[in-house]
Amino acid sequence: MFVFWGDGSQGAKDLVDSIRVRSTENFNWTFIFILAVVFYVYWSEIHKKNKEIVCAGLALYGVHWLYEIANAIIGHVFGYPLWSVSNESTTFILLIGVCWELSMMFSLAGMISFKMLPQDRTKRYFAKNGKGGVSCKLVGAIEMALLFALFESFLAGTSNHSFIWVYKWWGVLPVFITTYIPFFLASNYVPDWEPKKRRTFLIVVWGLVAVLLAVLIPLGII
Repeated sequence: MFVFWGDGSQGAKDLVDSIRVRSTENFNWTFIFILAVVFYVYWSEIHKKNKEIVCAGLALYGVHWLYEIANAIIGHVFGYPLWSVSNESTTFILLIGVCWELSMMFSLAGMISFKMLPQDRTKRYFAKNGKGGVSCKLVGAIEMALLFALFESFLAGTSNHSFIWVYKWWGVLPVFITTYIPFFLASNYVPDWEPKKRRTFLIVVWGLVAVLLAVLIPLGII
C-alpha cells in the first residue's frame, strides 16, 4: 500500500511517457466544484480581514508552483521529472507533476497549517526559564511535512498510480526534507513578517511564477 522510493522500472517510465498534460479527455464538473470551494474559503477569510491566513495560503501556494515548474523543467531536461501524476487519477493535469485536485488542495494547505498553530505563535517548546526551545512554527511545519510525505507515499502505492516516482533515489525522505518542509515553513513564518517584507515576498514569488509560466508553456518546456 505504501511506496517509499521510486523503483526505476520501465513500467514507471511508460506511465510518465503516457501523461497528457492539459488534456481535457478526463475533464468533468468536479473541476468547477473544487474551484468554487477554494474561492469561498479565500473570500470568507478576506471578508473577515484575516490577512495573515490569506498570506499563509498564498505563501505556500506560490512556493508550491515554483517547485512544480522546477519539477517540469527537470522532466524536460533529464527525461523524467522527480514526481508525476497519472492520467487516470485526475480530471485535469496542469503540469506533469501536479493535477487540478492536488493544486487546489495546496492552495488551502497553507491556511490549514497556519490555523493549526497555537494561538500564541511565539510559543517555544522545550524552553527552560523562557529561554531556548524550538519555535512552534518550526515544529508545526515539520509535523505537517511528515504527514504530507507519508500521504504521498500512500498515493504512490495506489492502483491508479496517483503519484509516480521514477528515480530510485527519490521518495518519502527527500520529499519530506526538500519539498514539504519548505512549503510549510513559508506558510507558518511569512504571515508574521512585517507587512512590507511579507508583501515583497508574495509579489516576488508570484511574479516569478507568472513569468515562468508565460514563457515556458508556449515554448513547450513545461
